[in-house]
Amino acid sequence: MHIRRATKSDITGINKLLCQVLMVHHVGRPDLFKRNAKKYTDGQLAELLTDDTRPIFVAVDENEQVLGYAFCIFIQHLHDNILTDIKTLYIDDLCVDENMRGQRIGKGLYEFVLDFAKESGCYNVTLNVWSCNESAMKFYEACGLKPQKIGMEMIL
Repeated sequence: MHIRRATKSDITGINKLLCQVLMVHHVGRPDLFKRNAKKYTDGQLAELLTDDTRPIFVAVDENEQVLGYAFCIFIQHLHDNILTDIKTLYIDDLCVDENMRGQRIGKGLYEFVLDFAKESGCYNVTLNVWSCNESAMKFYEACGLKPQKIGMEMIL
């Protein structure tokens, strides 16, 4: 396995995983997530792949097949009234192909992102996880992440 910055040639593999993530969320919260939809169009993905403020990393096998990805976003609240100027790398989405889980691909992606964040001068790495995705919550806890804040809702 090799982890690198994603390129246009990875779009098909990324799309496959985006569909897997969507189904996990749809099954957990069908009231919020559509069944057969895509988070990004191919055009949007192509734009993201060139945006250095939103790096995307892929784990690939020896045939360059996408095994997993991590979508990231740099966040910094400069001169905010209450927040400090720290630089954060937010993991917007991390997925490993459902057929490849348990092979430490996700851990490798996460550690790659941590190293990238350190090299980029970040103070921390953050992410959100849906409470209906218990396996993801357990994975992130096993990686050492701790809750920073909790989103709550009341359905009316």
